[in-house]
Amino acid sequence: MDYGLVLHFANFSTLFVCAVLKFPQMFVLFRAKSTAGISLNSLLLELVGFIVFVSYQMYYSYPPPTYLEYPILIAQDVILLLLILHYNGNMKQSLIYAAVFVGGWKLLTIEKWVIDLAMSLCTFISAGSKLAQLQCLWRSKNSGQVSTLTWALASYTCLARIFTTVVTTGDTQVLIRFVAMTVLNLWVTFTVMYYKPGAKKRD
Repeated sequence: MDYGLVLHFANFSTLFVCAVLKFPQMFVLFRAKSTAGISLNSLLLELVGFIVFVSYQMYYSYPPPTYLEYPILIAQDVILLLLILHYNGNMKQSLIYAAVFVGGWKLLTIEKWVIDLAMSLCTFISAGSKLAQLQCLWRSKNSGQVSTLTWALASYTCLARIFTTVVTTGDTQVLIRFVAMTVLNLWVTFTVMYYKPGAKKRD
C-alpha cells in the first residue's frame, strides 16, 4: 500500500496544528490574567523534552518534515513561559531560564553519547511534564485557565507522529515516546474536561 498521500497529510496537518497549538492556552491566559491550574514545572519539562527531541532529530539528519513543528512549539512555549512568569510576578527569572536552556541546548550535541543519553531520557522528561500538569490539576481541582483545545490538539499531533515514525524512520525510541505522549496527553485532556467548572456543576 502506498502511504505517500497519507504521510504528506499527517506531516502537514501536524505542522499546521502545531503552528497554532498553544494559541488557545495563550488566549485563556490573556483573558483570565491568572495561571490557576497551569503547572510551571510541566511547561519547563516540556520545553526540555522538545529541545532534546529536535536536537536528536537534527543530529541524525532525520527528514525535516518529521520534526519541523518542534522549533515552532519551542517558540510558543517560550512565549507561554513569559506570560506565566509575568502573571505570577516573576519576570526576573526569565533571564535565568534563558541562560540554562541556551547553555543546555549547546551542550547536547558536543558528543554523540550525550545526545543519545539525553534522547533515552527524553520520554521520561516529557512524561514528567504531563504528570506534573496532572498533579497540579488534582491538587487544585480547577482547570478553569487550562485550555482543553490545546491538550486535545497535542493528542492528535502525537497520534499523527506515531504513523509518520513507523512509515519513515522506524526509530524505536521515538516511537515509544510518541505512544507514551499520546496516552498522557489524552489523560490530561480528559482531566481538564472533568475539572472544568461547568462539568463539575453538571455532576
